[in-house]
Amino acid sequence: MSGVGLTAVEVLRRGPVLPVIVIADAGLAVDLAQALLAGGMRTLEVTLRTPAALQAIRRIRDALPQICVGAGTVLDADDWQRAQDAGAQFGVSPGATPPLLRAAAGQTFIPGVSTVSEAMMARDAGFTALKLFPAEAVGGRALLRSLYGPLPQLVFCPTGGISPANAAEYLALPNVACVGGSWLVPEAALMAQDWATIHTLAQQAAALR
Repeated sequence: MSGVGLTAVEVLRRGPVLPVIVIADAGLAVDLAQALLAGGMRTLEVTLRTPAALQAIRRIRDALPQICVGAGTVLDADDWQRAQDAGAQFGVSPGATPPLLRAAAGQTFIPGVSTVSEAMMARDAGFTALKLFPAEAVGGRALLRSLYGPLPQLVFCPTGGISPANAAEYLALPNVACVGGSWLVPEAALMAQDWATIHTLAQQAAALR
């Protein structure tokens, strides 16, 4: 199953953890994605933090159509257009500026919010799948519990400060569809091409729910 045609909520519900990937060498992208897929990860977020990110997205899309691959750290409309041109099937932003919300309206996009007002603004713009960022720093589980009362129609992917130690507590909340996990791809393991370690971390993450 590819990510084509999925809504943002469906993207988040494909697994308990959305791997958040920072990759500097696009040549490692397919091997990395294969290790994550073998461990049970069907959705990946490649952050646009390196010059290799767009090429990495394209390589994963071409080689592994069964993976739903998106672009993270989308900061503006130009980023989003470049990501889509590279084959990204969804986008994730750390924040939610009005121009970015307009550019991504009606598309498979997950804006970042950190306050009730930002969540309401994103909802009013038509977005119901949101990223809470930086989750731990802005109130984490307590904030998400508080948001559920007035805004039960919203679902979240909390990211930032999430680890195997607290992921299950986040996933137990009714408005959390998945958590963002940068711990699945440790920089040292990626640089060493230690796919076995990454595969094991993915298996553990897939078993969280």
